[in-house]
Amino acid sequence: MCGITGICNLEESSGISLDILKKMIGYMHHRGPDETGIYIDDHVGLGSARLSIIDLIGGTQPIHNENEDLWIVFNGEIYNFPELRTDLISKGHRFYTNTDTEVIIHLYEEKGTSCLNDLNGNFAFAIWNSRTHELFLARDRVGIRPLHYTVSKSKLYFASEIKSIFVSNSIRREIDPIAMDQIFTFWTTLPGRTVFKEIYEVPPGHYLKTVGGKITVTKYWEFPHYDKHEILDWNTDRICQNVSDIICDAVRIRLRADVPVATYLSGGLDSSGVTALMSRNFKHDVQSFGIRFEEKAFDESALQKQVAEHLNIKHEEITVSNKQIREYFPEVIWHCEKPILRTAPVPLFLLSSLVRKNNIKVVLTGEGADEVFGGYNIFREDKVRRFWARQQNSRFRFLLITKLYPYIFNNQKTGNLLKQFFGHGLSDTDNPLYSHLIRWNNTGRIKQFFSDDLKASIDSYNCFEEIRRILPGSFYTWDGLSKAQYLETILFMSNYLLSSQGDRVSMAHSVEIRLPYLDHRLIEFMAKVPAKHKIKGLNEKYILKKIFNGVLPENIVNRPKHPFRAPIDKSLLANTSDNTIPDIMIQNEELFNVKKIKNLLEKLQKNSDSSEVENMLLAGILSTNLVYNQFISGFP
Repeated sequence: MCGITGICNLEESSGISLDILKKMIGYMHHRGPDETGIYIDDHVGLGSARLSIIDLIGGTQPIHNENEDLWIVFNGEIYNFPELRTDLISKGHRFYTNTDTEVIIHLYEEKGTSCLNDLNGNFAFAIWNSRTHELFLARDRVGIRPLHYTVSKSKLYFASEIKSIFVSNSIRREIDPIAMDQIFTFWTTLPGRTVFKEIYEVPPGHYLKTVGGKITVTKYWEFPHYDKHEILDWNTDRICQNVSDIICDAVRIRLRADVPVATYLSGGLDSSGVTALMSRNFKHDVQSFGIRFEEKAFDESALQKQVAEHLNIKHEEITVSNKQIREYFPEVIWHCEKPILRTAPVPLFLLSSLVRKNNIKVVLTGEGADEVFGGYNIFREDKVRRFWARQQNSRFRFLLITKLYPYIFNNQKTGNLLKQFFGHGLSDTDNPLYSHLIRWNNTGRIKQFFSDDLKASIDSYNCFEEIRRILPGSFYTWDGLSKAQYLETILFMSNYLLSSQGDRVSMAHSVEIRLPYLDHRLIEFMAKVPAKHKIKGLNEKYILKKIFNGVLPENIVNRPKHPFRAPIDKSLLANTSDNTIPDIMIQNEELFNVKKIKNLLEKLQKNSDSSEVENMLLAGILSTNLVYNQFISGFP
């Protein structure tokens, strides 16, 4: 794992500033505290801040091929590198390190851009060809590792984190109004865009090449969908056996490291399953880490303890207070580099700090299982609403919604309000965004707090029209669950979950996360499994539950899905003398309507019960203003 960065001349050679390159690397020291390295010539400069995990002594980057005409800086891990290395040696390639990094460069020699199809891992890397003066940037299939770029004065700048790019004074720092519209609808930007104007992200499953001064961005992998004749007509036992084999192997190869590997344990099915496979099949001295909350409504420590005792593993927890969430929120935004509508990244940031204090660099986590296996309530909700839409006047069909959210359908008044909420657009089942529209429209209510200037800048732009344009051509023919899984995956998972609650908060403390459920072999296999096996009736993640039945305690396997959350209003609006949050909330008239925000704050300080939208407002407005303060007005 590392932070990578670089500068490439797109036109005639004008030299590369070594000082700027060093500063770019310096801003990512947290990603790679073990060592730094630079390659520089008249056309390009490559930089690396290394977190050493494979070949601790000999893996210094940048790494080159035999002729020293190809150079690579790499962030990530290639889990199948031993097998690839053996094959490459048989074809005559000579290695001078034992790293997975060197495997990539020889595979690129052998296959060009097609090498990406052979890589099983999470990665963002840059390869420079000093003979042809071509730069090749690539990002893993689902976007576990970040990679940003921009062009200024005929130079391409790239880096794992945007703050490194902002080191150059030639690059302007400005909030993108279109990105704001997307974030306050989808929780994130659409693939390729960031919150900053003209700062882009190589989308997941894409690569970028510079040839003759021209930049091209190409898709090499898409979240798979198969035609009806390709769907597996197997019984569930056979499906479960195949899935179990893939998951087990995904865990096995993610334990490849020259340093200890631990796990995150939340007490839910996904992380418990990974921990069980790890402890029972590969590693008997497993160390797991979990989070406790001061707010009991968010605390799942009893379940973590139960799983740890069941598996007989060592488990350590960190207790997160509301005060800590408030205090560390600005630092988390510095690492996330984007507005967020939740406080959940803060506890994960603190958890990675605990892991690092225990001298652990690598942890396995359970992210991705909900997207792959059909675990979120929004998937079951889509299924119920489509069923309800066939007989809209049926009160019995609507009652299925109450089974999904029994904790909020607790009286007649809320029941009627929620019936209206879930019934909005009920009959519009042909809409490709059907599964997510009511949620996105709900989040979009926050945009009422945008300033008049920001609204004017957004003008007639319609984010729903744009997302329709990027959908696969066959999308309209897919079944409802496949559509919902695709939307959830390319937006919430890839652009938010794997970033703000994944790489950014773990690498803030030099901790690498590895995600077995996002092994591309598992994603591709599960795409062939019929929807009826993923959600059986209203029983979500049916396949995964069946696999871990008997391996984990019954209450862990069958407990309803509990999304990971953290307190928002009780953390951010605590009545303390040192709380400057209200001041930060109302300081930016360029982006928000300050009068409306003041009214909101007065209301919330009088009334302890805030709504879902009001919580999103608090986190979203505060985090946006922090982004502005840290990267626009106050960047060093």
